[in-house]
Amino acid sequence: MVTTPSTFVRTYRIAAIRIFFVLAIPAILFTRSTWSEISWLFETFEWIGLFFIIGAVLGRFWSILYIGGRKQNMVMSDGPYSVCRHPLYFFSTLGAVGFGLMLGSLVLTAFFGSFVFAVLLATARQEEEALRHNFGDQYDRYAARVPTILPKPTLFRTDGYITVDVAHLRGNFFDALVFLALIPIAEAAEAVQEAGWLPTFGLF
Repeated sequence: MVTTPSTFVRTYRIAAIRIFFVLAIPAILFTRSTWSEISWLFETFEWIGLFFIIGAVLGRFWSILYIGGRKQNMVMSDGPYSVCRHPLYFFSTLGAVGFGLMLGSLVLTAFFGSFVFAVLLATARQEEEALRHNFGDQYDRYAARVPTILPKPTLFRTDGYITVDVAHLRGNFFDALVFLALIPIAEAAEAVQEAGWLPTFGLF
C-alpha cells in the first residue's frame, strides 16, 4: 500500500506559512532599509532579490517538469532531484530570501529565509517518512547520496528526455504567481516608506 504524506504535514505547512505572513506584514509596513541612504547598494540588493525571485519561479517549474504527478510512484533522481531531494523547497526558500533582499534589509532576508527554510525542512522530514515506507532501501540509498534541500551541483545528472504532466505544471503556475506577487509588494512597500505614510524604523 502506498503511503502519502499525512494531513498533519499539509496542515502544519499551511499554518506555518500563514504565521509567516502575519509576522511579515508589520515587518514590511513599519520598517525601512537603512541601506536606502546608499542608493547603489540598495539597488544592488533589489536586483539580486529580483533575480532570486525569478530564479525561484523558474526553478519550481523546472522541478515540476521532472516530478509532477510521480512523487508517490518512483524515486526521482534526475535533473533538480539529482542535486537535492527537495528542490521545490530549495527554490521556495530562494524566493523568500529574494523578497528580503528586495526590501533592502539583511535582517528581513535572514528572518524570511531562515523561517521558510526551517518550516520546509521539517515538512521534508515528515514527507520522507512516507517515501521511505514506499520505496525502502531504494530511497535510503538516494538519501545517503543526495542532500535534503541545499543542492550539491556536482551531483547533477539527467536523461535526454522527460515526460511532463501538464496538469501539475499548470498547478505550479498558480503557485508561482505567489512568488511573482512579492515583486510588486516589495515595490509598493518602498513607495509607502518614501511617501512617509506610516511610521517606520530602520533595519540593516
